[in-house]
Amino acid sequence: MNGWISFLMDETNLNQDMAIRRFCAARTEQEERGDSMEEAANNELDAFWSPDTTSSTTAQIGSSEEEFVDSFFNIDKEENHHESSKEENMFPCEEATFQDDDYLDTLLAMVNDIEGDSASSPVINEDGDNANDLLVASSDMVPLPSAINVEEAHQGSNGPADQGLHLVHLMLACAEAVGCRDTKLATLMLNQVWALANPWGDSLQRVCFCFAMGLKSRLSLVVGTNGIFNNADIPLMGISRAEKLDALQSLYQTTPYLAFGFMAANEAICQAAQGKEFDCIHIIDLGILGLRQWPSLIRTLASRPEGPPVLRITMIINEDIKTHPNHDLELQANMKALVDDANSLGMTLQLYVVTDIVTPALFTSEKLKLREGELLIVNSIMHLHKYVKESRGSLKIILQAIKKLSPGLVTVVEQDANHNGPFFLGRFLESLHYYSAIFDSLEASLARHSAQRFKIERMHFGEQIRNIVAYEGSDRIERHERADQWRRQLGRAGFRIVGLKCMSQIRMMLSVYSCDGYSLATDKGCLLLGWKGRPIMLASAWRVDVV
Repeated sequence: MNGWISFLMDETNLNQDMAIRRFCAARTEQEERGDSMEEAANNELDAFWSPDTTSSTTAQIGSSEEEFVDSFFNIDKEENHHESSKEENMFPCEEATFQDDDYLDTLLAMVNDIEGDSASSPVINEDGDNANDLLVASSDMVPLPSAINVEEAHQGSNGPADQGLHLVHLMLACAEAVGCRDTKLATLMLNQVWALANPWGDSLQRVCFCFAMGLKSRLSLVVGTNGIFNNADIPLMGISRAEKLDALQSLYQTTPYLAFGFMAANEAICQAAQGKEFDCIHIIDLGILGLRQWPSLIRTLASRPEGPPVLRITMIINEDIKTHPNHDLELQANMKALVDDANSLGMTLQLYVVTDIVTPALFTSEKLKLREGELLIVNSIMHLHKYVKESRGSLKIILQAIKKLSPGLVTVVEQDANHNGPFFLGRFLESLHYYSAIFDSLEASLARHSAQRFKIERMHFGEQIRNIVAYEGSDRIERHERADQWRRQLGRAGFRIVGLKCMSQIRMMLSVYSCDGYSLATDKGCLLLGWKGRPIMLASAWRVDVV
């Protein structure tokens, strides 16, 4: 066995947090310096076993881990890292309940399968040896304790707090084992996580369940014992496009995250469209999220003092909708209803669908049917991050292609998180912290057995988590960035930020959701929507910078 296992244990139980303690202080520094994963691991091992550094290192890493774990139980005390003025808006919360027996049956069957597999089957390696035996094969190791008793875990000295703390420790140590491609140890620890993670429990249990699913998928990437990764080996979850859109609809109905983006983008569009010279507006919508954004924009434009403009919206869908007949029919019906609503307000609305994959070659006047004299606006709601790669060169090419069209405005709404780090462990820590805040906000507004909450957590955020945790290379598309990184990338591509002036409108919108904990802030031209001080969403508007 390798050296990682020997310091993951102590005399009484798995010292799951030791590897994470090593990571929190030292690995972050390694990332900032740009060192490779292999060099970082070797340096950490050498430093850990050095007699001169053991005592000081232990104190340092223990403090780092404690601060990280504490953040899960004190979300409202989250430090604010943005150098800007912060404005918060707090509202009372009431709980909503949506019962659905089919979804509960699905959950029960899924978890029973998982718990049955982990409880009845010992972990066996490729040679047919029991993994528990392998862990004690070395004379310098102590025996591994038996699996965690679930009832005992629920009855710690501090109840749920102890259980939650233990679950976070298990998750972090399991991620460390997965990051080191130690499949035997990772599988053992993942089996213990299944005993505590609960898809219908509290917010921490639910988010850990989604991350455990991601870790399980990542383990399937490892081929044999060589640590070779192959994204094709990840089993498909079988979530259809219709189910994903249904989850987005539930997210829109129950939380302000999507509505915040729609409102901020629409307000920026209306500000840019002021004036009689703009009698035709053409919006290029990247990555259609349904038609929810447009009814409010149509009503606002129809009431302009200078009269309603002709509104053209080109919706880019990165797949052939004809392969999804039901979705195609539903989209066509919704488009017709939207056109009829616009006509009833005395406004001409023209809708187009483009099924080409977004590449720089798509952004031409011919392919997008641009007309001379129209105000061109490019709208991206949670989509541009899909073109961010490790080098971010792909995003730069897309932005430069957009700039060549000379748009009057570019609206960008994204999740404000750093999920594009080059190191798996750093990415895991950041995403676990980020999605814990989101799941905590869902806990405050939806009942635990809510069918809508299940769809949001499993089919929307759960799929994002799985992509962030399990995939690498071009298959990892959920590459969210922080606001400062978007400012840097858009600035380098030749855009300048336009201040958004819709704080009061968004405050009013937040009051509709009747939930205490949402915060609103500004950060150098960007609007930020957060939960208990933790930024969740960002909205911004941009124009071509004329030098």
